[in-house]
Amino acid sequence: MNGQLSAYANLRNLTLLVSLVMFGWLVYYFYTGSGGPRYLATHIVPIALAVHILFRYQEGPLYERLPTIVNHLAVAVYLGICAYAFYYFYQNYEQIAIWRQGSYTRHDFIVGLLVFLLVMELSRLAHRILFWVNVVLIIYTIWGYLSPIDFFWHPGTTFYRVVTSSTMELATGVYGLYAQLALTLIAAFLLLAATAAGFDAQNALVNVMRRLAGKSRHTIPQTAVLASVSVGMVSGSGAANTAVTGSFTIPLMKRYGVPPVFAGAVETSASMGGLIMPPLMGVAGFLMAEFLGVPYWDVVVRGFAVAFVYFCSLILAVYLLSVRLLPNDPIVSPTVPLYHYVKTTIFFSAILFLVLLMGQFGFGALRAALWTTMFMFVLLLVAFLYFKHVLKAEELERETLLGNLRRVVETHAEMTSYIVLLMATLGIMIGLFTVTGFILRMGAMLLQLGEWHLIATIIAAWIFGWLAGAGLPPTATYIIVAIIIVPPLRQLGVDPWVAHFFAFLLAIWGELSPPTSLTAAVASRIANASFMKTMWEALKICLPITFMSFAIFVREDMVVNPGWAQIHDTALVAIGTCGVTFATFGRFVSGRPLDSAMRVGLALLAFVVIFHPDDTLAVFAALLLLPLIVFGVFRHIKVASRPAEREAELAAIS
Repeated sequence: MNGQLSAYANLRNLTLLVSLVMFGWLVYYFYTGSGGPRYLATHIVPIALAVHILFRYQEGPLYERLPTIVNHLAVAVYLGICAYAFYYFYQNYEQIAIWRQGSYTRHDFIVGLLVFLLVMELSRLAHRILFWVNVVLIIYTIWGYLSPIDFFWHPGTTFYRVVTSSTMELATGVYGLYAQLALTLIAAFLLLAATAAGFDAQNALVNVMRRLAGKSRHTIPQTAVLASVSVGMVSGSGAANTAVTGSFTIPLMKRYGVPPVFAGAVETSASMGGLIMPPLMGVAGFLMAEFLGVPYWDVVVRGFAVAFVYFCSLILAVYLLSVRLLPNDPIVSPTVPLYHYVKTTIFFSAILFLVLLMGQFGFGALRAALWTTMFMFVLLLVAFLYFKHVLKAEELERETLLGNLRRVVETHAEMTSYIVLLMATLGIMIGLFTVTGFILRMGAMLLQLGEWHLIATIIAAWIFGWLAGAGLPPTATYIIVAIIIVPPLRQLGVDPWVAHFFAFLLAIWGELSPPTSLTAAVASRIANASFMKTMWEALKICLPITFMSFAIFVREDMVVNPGWAQIHDTALVAIGTCGVTFATFGRFVSGRPLDSAMRVGLALLAFVVIFHPDDTLAVFAALLLLPLIVFGVFRHIKVASRPAEREAELAAIS
C-alpha cells in the first residue's frame, strides 16, 4: 500500500493536481465570470506562481550551485508563501479591496512583502533583465530626490509604499490589470493552444505543411512559413513558436541543402510573423483591446491586415532567397497519415469557428474562446477515439486518452503560469513608473518634440521602443511603449489605432533588434548556426515590420477603418513592401551596376507607394510597381539560379 502511494506521491503528480485546480477554476470563471477579474487575480495568482515553481523544479534545481536539500527547502518556502497568500486574500479580500485601501495593517504589509519578494525572485530566475530593471526602479523610486538630472528628479517615497503599491492596492502591481488580463482573456485563448498541444495537432500541422510545400527544393523553406503562421495563430511567443515548428522545419531545410544560417533566419522570421497573426497576436492584442476599451474582435480585424502584409512580403523574400541558394531539383513529397490531415482540418475549422463567433454572431472574446475550445476538443476527441479504436492507426499505438487530457491541462497551466509571472513582474514595473511620475515627464518631453515636428516624436518613440525591445520580451515592450509613448502621440492628433499598432509593431520588431533576440537564439541553436548571422539575416527578411511601423501613419485606413478603405490601404502597403523585398533580395540582370540601379529605382517607386500622402499618385505607382515585381521574379529565376551565382551566394551566407 505504501509502495503504491509513493509511486503516485511525486513532484509531477503534485504539479498536475495544482494545475487541475487552476484549470478548473479558470474554466468555471470563463463560463460564469463569477467574482470579476480582480477577485479572480487575488486568488489565482498565488496558485499560478506555485504552478510555475513546480514546473520549473521539474526541469532541475532552482539553484544549481546549492545542495539538493537547500533547493527542496527553497521550493517548500516558496510554495508556503503561495499557499498563505491565497489563504490570506481568501479570508480578507473584501477588507483589503474596499475598507483598508490606503490604510493597511501590519499583517497586510507582511503578506504583500512576501508576495513581492517571491515575484521578484521568480522574475530573477525567469526574466533576469526585467528583474534588474525593477531593482533599478525600486532604488529610483525610493531615492529619486538624489538625482542630479532635473528630468529624473522626484521627491522619493518609502519602501512601504513600493510594497503596497505593488501588491495590496490591486490596481497595479502583482494583482493589477496585467495579471487580470493574463488570467482572463489571455488564459481563455491559451485553451486553444493547450487543446491543440494535448492532441499533438502542432506536429500534424507541420507534417501537412511539408506535404503542401510541393516537390521542389525552392518551396521547402516555405514549410517554415506555413507551419509558423498556423501554429502562431495560437502561440503567444516567438521563441515558443520557433521551438515547436523549428524542431521540425529547420532540420528539414538543412536536409535539402538549405544553409544553417538561412534555415534559422527563415524560421525566426516566420515565427515573428506568428506574433502578428490573429487570433492571439502575441498576447499584445488583448492588452490593446483593454487600453482602447474596445471588443477584442476589433483588434483582430485590423490584425489580419497587418499579418497579410507581413506574410506576403515574407513569402516573397523566402522564395527569392531559395532560388538564389538552392537548385531546383525535384524531391519526393513525404507521406502524411490521414489522421494528421484530420487534425489539421479540425484546427483550422476551430479558427474559422472562432472568427464566426466573434465577427458574425457578436460573442465576447472570453465566451467565444471557451466555446471554440469545446468545439475543437470534441472534434479532436472523436477523431482520436475513431482512429485509435476503430481504424487501429499505428501512430496512435503509444497514445492514451488520459495522457492527452493530462497534456492539455499541463500545457495550459504551464503557459498561463508563465504569462502570469511575466504580467505580475510588468505590473510592478508600471506601478513604479507611475509612482515616480516618469510616465508624465516622458510624455511631456515627447509633446515638446511634437511641437517642433510630429516626425521627430515618431522617431524618438521608435528609438525608445528599440532600446526597450533590445532587452525585453514583446509583451513587456508593448506595455511600456503603449503607456509612455501612445498618450503623447494621441495628444498630437495621431489616431489611437495608429498609435497602438505602432507600439505593437515596434514591440514585435524589438524581439529581433540587436543585440538580443530570444527567437533568433532558439532558431540558431536548433540550426547550429551563428547567432549574430542568423539575427542579421532575419532582420533583413523582416523588413516589412520596420516599414509597416511607419506606413500606418500615412496609410492609416489599414488599421483605422475596416472595410473597403482598409483593403485599399492594405493592398498598397503590401505591394510596396513586396517591392522593397524584391529590391533587397531579387536580381534583374547579371551585371551588378545595372542590376543595383534597377533595384534602387524599384525601391524608390515602392517608397512612393508606401509613404506618399497623395493617394492617387500612390495608386498609379502601385499599378506600375506590381507588374515590375512579377517581371522581376521571372528574371530572378533565370539570373539567380545560375550555378556561379548560387556558389557566390552560398559562400557569402556561410
